[in-house]
Amino acid sequence: MRAVRERIPVVVQRNSRGRRVAARGLWTGAELVVTLGVVLLLLVVHQLWWTNRQARAGAEHQVRALQREWGEERGGTGAVPDDDPDGDAGGGVGRTGGAGGSGGSGGRSAGSGTAHSAPRWDQAYAVIRIPRLGLVAPVAQGVSKSGVLDKGYVGHYPRTAQPGRAGNFALAGHRNTHGEPFRYINRLRRGDRIDVETRDAVYTYTVDRTLARTSARDSGVIAAVPRSNVKPYAGYAEAGSYVTLTTCTPEFTSRYRLVVWGKLMDVRSR
Repeated sequence: MRAVRERIPVVVQRNSRGRRVAARGLWTGAELVVTLGVVLLLLVVHQLWWTNRQARAGAEHQVRALQREWGEERGGTGAVPDDDPDGDAGGGVGRTGGAGGSGGSGGRSAGSGTAHSAPRWDQAYAVIRIPRLGLVAPVAQGVSKSGVLDKGYVGHYPRTAQPGRAGNFALAGHRNTHGEPFRYINRLRRGDRIDVETRDAVYTYTVDRTLARTSARDSGVIAAVPRSNVKPYAGYAEAGSYVTLTTCTPEFTSRYRLVVWGKLMDVRSR
């Protein structure tokens, strides 16, 4: 009689400990990805919302403070700082060596009949209004990020003309984040009004020309007679009283500069 051999099934059990370690690793990795995503989201919210909210509030407060100060000075006497700013400014378009010097930051204010010394470095001393954009922002001396632009202010390029003076009153402002006062200057069209108010007068410029893109180092756009060094067909050939608005382009980058030029059309003494 032949013996019957029974087959004993062999059960191979997988390593349960290995599965647990793998599962724990996947879970930890997922938590890290979620945490990183939340951190990045918070950074985006901070840059796109919080910095705008904070800067706009500060800029609006500064505009009110300037208007209150000017009102008080017209009713009495007001002291004007006489510090002479000297130093390097960050950001904006490449600076010109003495461009606009004839209309520099000191001297006699156009239409005022009284002499005023230069504003202090980072001091807000004027208000710019662009009705088409609904923009009202303080103008401060210099174009440093921490002292001027990141506060939501519009910055005045050192050694360019002051408002109403012969030469080029050249300005810079953020296009994105930190109040982004110049975000929509690409929407400006020829003939649009730009008002600049100081303690002595209101200067009205009208938009005349636009340069959609140029190098960040194109210092010609803020020269006394503004003319692009990169695209010589863009700009002017004759002396005059100009305003220049500069900001970064495309949006959310700082690779190039967008430029808007205007000409002085009216001065109203206060």
